[in-house]
Amino acid sequence: MIHGDVQGVGFRYFVMRTARQLGLQGWVRNRADGSVEMVAEGPRADLEKLMQAAREGPRSADVTDVDAEWSAASGGLEPFDLTY
Repeated sequence: MIHGDVQGVGFRYFVMRTARQLGLQGWVRNRADGSVEMVAEGPRADLEKLMQAAREGPRSADVTDVDAEWSAASGGLEPFDLTY
């Protein structure tokens, strides 16, 4: 979960592009509470790169907090994309 001014600023597309460049599977979506939720699967080092990118966000975003939960890969995710 990514909190702050992260909706309406291109944040989901920023995350999607970054995740695709890293070859990760998963998805990203806006939540009704104004946060952005993402689920990603891939090598730990690449997931950490995605987390760092999410903490920074695009220039127009103001990320105040990133909550992460780590778990074993399920293997059931598609190539990284937007979801609703």
